[in-house]
Amino acid sequence: QVHLVESGGGLVQAGGSLRLSCAASGSFFSINTMGWYRQAPGKQRELVASVTSGVGTNYADSVKGRFTISRDMGKNTVSLQMNRLTPEDTAVYYCNAVCSVVAPHLRSQYWGQGAQVTVSS
Repeated sequence: QVHLVESGGGLVQAGGSLRLSCAASGSFFSINTMGWYRQAPGKQRELVASVTSGVGTNYADSVKGRFTISRDMGKNTVSLQMNRLTPEDTAVYYCNAVCSVVAPHLRSQYWGQGAQVTVSS
């Protein structure tokens, strides 16, 4: 089993910055991908940014140039630095990890509990 614990988030004014962090713990062979998704009220959950071992980073078009994802593979952590926030960034942000738990070639997806990010205008 893999546990993802998020920290950060909160309330900020438009144009401000916030940082989200997520730490993975448990028993697993490896973590292939770590990333962040978000879900605003009445909308579907969407990918914000992810980082995949041996591949690199991926960002939603709406956050490119404003958000930066970083991963510490040694500590099994991932962070999301969010700058120039707008009210449209208001959502619950979920940490996500794709891990090999049962066997190295079998991957499963895990989710954190979610962190609220609210951007006031």
